[in-house]
Amino acid sequence: MALVVVQAVSKQFGTQVVLEEVTFDLHAGETVGLVGANGAGKTTLFRLITGEVGPDLGTVTTTRGVAIGYLRQESQINLEHTLEEEVATVFAPLKALEQKLHEVAERMATAGEGPALAELMEKYERYQARFQAAGGHGFHTRLQEVLGGLGFVPADLALPMAALSGGQKCRASLAKVLLEDRTLLLLDEPTNHLDIDAVRWLEKFLSGHHGGAVIISHDRYLLDRLCTRILEVEQRQVRSFPGNYSNYAATKFRRALTQQRQYEKDTAFIRKEQRFIERYGAAQRSKQAQGRRKRLERRLAAGEFVTEVPTSAPPLKLEFERAEGRAGVLVQCDELTMTYGANALFADFSLQVNAGERVGITGPNGVGKTTLLKIMLGEMAPTAGAVRFARQVGVGYYAQEHAAPDPQRTVLEEIRALHPHLSEQAARTLLGAYRFRGDEVFKALGSLSGGEQSRVRLASLVLSAPELLILDEPTNHLDIPAREALEEALLEFDGTVIVVSHDRYFLDRIVQRLVVLRPGGHAVYPGNYSYYIEQVEKQRVAQEGGERRGARKPRRSPPARRAEKRPRLAYEHLTLEELEALLAEREAQAAALSARFGEPQVYRDPEALARLRTETEAVQAELRALEAAWEERAADA
Repeated sequence: MALVVVQAVSKQFGTQVVLEEVTFDLHAGETVGLVGANGAGKTTLFRLITGEVGPDLGTVTTTRGVAIGYLRQESQINLEHTLEEEVATVFAPLKALEQKLHEVAERMATAGEGPALAELMEKYERYQARFQAAGGHGFHTRLQEVLGGLGFVPADLALPMAALSGGQKCRASLAKVLLEDRTLLLLDEPTNHLDIDAVRWLEKFLSGHHGGAVIISHDRYLLDRLCTRILEVEQRQVRSFPGNYSNYAATKFRRALTQQRQYEKDTAFIRKEQRFIERYGAAQRSKQAQGRRKRLERRLAAGEFVTEVPTSAPPLKLEFERAEGRAGVLVQCDELTMTYGANALFADFSLQVNAGERVGITGPNGVGKTTLLKIMLGEMAPTAGAVRFARQVGVGYYAQEHAAPDPQRTVLEEIRALHPHLSEQAARTLLGAYRFRGDEVFKALGSLSGGEQSRVRLASLVLSAPELLILDEPTNHLDIPAREALEEALLEFDGTVIVVSHDRYFLDRIVQRLVVLRPGGHAVYPGNYSYYIEQVEKQRVAQEGGERRGARKPRRSPPARRAEKRPRLAYEHLTLEELEALLAEREAQAAALSARFGEPQVYRDPEALARLRTETEAVQAELRALEAAWEERAADA
């Protein structure tokens, strides 16, 4: 069932056209990722779906009875409430019924035998039936479970909303949306201000949501684990891609390469035809030339050729200098302890970081990750223990929070003040690679968005050419293309990296060892984030009574397993063009399967839903195998 139908919608604000002739459906039972550059129109789409703004052209139709829950980036709360009172406003009808039950019960206690008591008992039973049908007896527990999952502790419930941080207010808004139990959830950056444990809890919550959901997020790990379809907003258009974020990224990359190759091929053909026409247009072969001209004009008019290279936002370019060749231990932390009064952030923390290693640090908020980095840098003294560095190590530090010393200073002035050896032209050329073009270099630092400020700091960090990078949440405020550019640069960097992050996709790609800090201690894992989760799951299974077959990873359907194990040699007889055609066919098949999740006969039948999921997994597994074969063939082309 289509919950929402967006048909030929166009929207502009002033002279800026944000969306043009956009058409797509949202179905029950599917989780959709909405991706695109900042300012592309993602939030505008949400506001169109909720009816906050209307389309200039086209229609947005919501199926009758569909209730929409919308999480905005800006929290909307009553500062006069406590946290518990504010979140409990979603249960106002239940609380009103509960109050009526208490009032009737009190009257029953004082009423004597007779018709009056019988009437009160009948009223109490009616209220009780309505209360139970609405899940009334469990709403207190549900409220505590959701708040706990999002990182609040019982002592927080009595805190006034006015005393909470901006991040806590956003988490309270998210709790309200989740507890409203709406059919369709529109979540705009739901993982902002969530630590790594809260994000994992949110994933589990959303995977159990039986309606539909659309998620705007820079969290690629979450988009991979939850999404069955990706909608991309780019150049005023919305395009649909079946599968999760990784499938979308691979498909988009492949299509761009294919289109570039087709553009070059078509351009060469057109030029060859034009040269022939010019050479023989008035000569003996003029009839043949005229015939070619007509055929070429007809094919051009029909749009048979790719005549324009697809344009997109200029990529962020990060490239660290080669680090000084060094071996051995670069950083040694010996039995570090940090306490505040009677509270210990961490105790007896020891870590050895060798030259060339990439070490990640993660864990819930409040366990001392940033404090640990500051101790390493010498900005704070530990209660006990010591940090030792190898001699003459050049360190580059990216702080999580950074206030510009002079908010009135321009971007260009900031870079030249930090790196006086740069000429104005050299500084402008550098900033162009960080997406500051033209007059944008004259923007005041105080007027920059979070993402723009991060790009300025990254430009300065790259210029400092450090041997050791210490990074505190470097992907905060960066959009997905900027995160991917940073990852590529760090993978090419041959120095040493120590990074604190909640970005699980980033940790998976970058780190070789992962330090997990928790209130009860710490542990070091010789791998990335996925390896850490695998070990946690193994420990959980062991604690529950030993290994169970298939518990190490989610059980896959037999068709999906067979497709994944299919050797790429099965496709070696296909040409590159035939591989692309087969990929397009499988993508269309995956899109058709995704659309079937919205059919009533499917989502109302658990067995039909399970069969559809099995079939979808098999097609997506074949897509992955095809993509791997295509990448190998394209690399050799």
